[in-house]
Amino acid sequence: MNISLLGCGRWGSFIGWYLDKIGHNVTIWGLPDAPQLIELKTTRKNNMLTFRDSINITDHLEQAVNHAQTLIISISSQALRSFLGTLSKYNLAGKRIVLCMKGIEVNTGKRLTQIVEDFIDEKTQVGIWVGPGHPQDFSKGIPNCMVIDSRHEDFKNDLIKEFSSELIRFYVGKDLVGNEIGAAAKNTIGIAAGMLDGLNLSSLKGALMSRGTREISRLIKAMGGNELSAYGLCHLGDYEATLFSQYSHNRRFGEMLVKGEKFSLLAEGVDTTKALVYLGEKYRVDLPICNTVNNVINKNITAKDGLSELFIRSIKEEF
Repeated sequence: MNISLLGCGRWGSFIGWYLDKIGHNVTIWGLPDAPQLIELKTTRKNNMLTFRDSINITDHLEQAVNHAQTLIISISSQALRSFLGTLSKYNLAGKRIVLCMKGIEVNTGKRLTQIVEDFIDEKTQVGIWVGPGHPQDFSKGIPNCMVIDSRHEDFKNDLIKEFSSELIRFYVGKDLVGNEIGAAAKNTIGIAAGMLDGLNLSSLKGALMSRGTREISRLIKAMGGNELSAYGLCHLGDYEATLFSQYSHNRRFGEMLVKGEKFSLLAEGVDTTKALVYLGEKYRVDLPICNTVNNVINKNITAKDGLSELFIRSIKEEF
């Protein structure tokens, strides 16, 4: 397949490397002044991988769009709408779009595929690629399982057939709403896990995992999805990589926030948390963990006080 990766961060560059490795014809695009792209063009390396000469690396967006039938977007979720405004100026007829990114638009509460649908016609096929794993682990040959989902059955089945390998086993998603919300929301739970680490309360991660999954399942159900999706690879299945891994930006953000330190990298869960609070109010779903994380980040409540309130809530049945 001719594939263009739009975005050259740690995920975008890894996906380009991976798809080239399993035999596809790959172009990686990034902004001309992006440090990651400059490094790739200059050295054909980053801190994880070496990129073969078979991969085309460019800062010309039109060239990248024209190269491929399948466009994989991997950028900051909050930048997606602006980027699509630029992307839609080019001829997208017959293109297929895959989002390998996780988030919810903070100002509208829209899922990422909904944002894409604001810019395309109904015939354009759109899918998502979500699930556990870090590029740092994949680059070492450590395998994992992920999910591809789409409203277009033929499209997602074709992607799974073309993208599967011994390194990544793909499952067929059956709940686009649940997989998008679950994938985004795990970053908020990751921030909460980092807060526990920062307070030397890591033993409470078991409770966080149990209650966090239940909380997000309620929201998915209220939004019309299958609540069991929260227990799948998009959410609970991604907890090890998000709540425990040294590579998790969101876990690290929460830990450093508690310690009064600044985290300079992108933590998607910060904006996702605001969006989840908005969705909880819109759909009248109780989201105590999401609300607590939001209060600590945005309302100057200490993590210790916020997390303590979770444990002194009124008596409730577990299920």
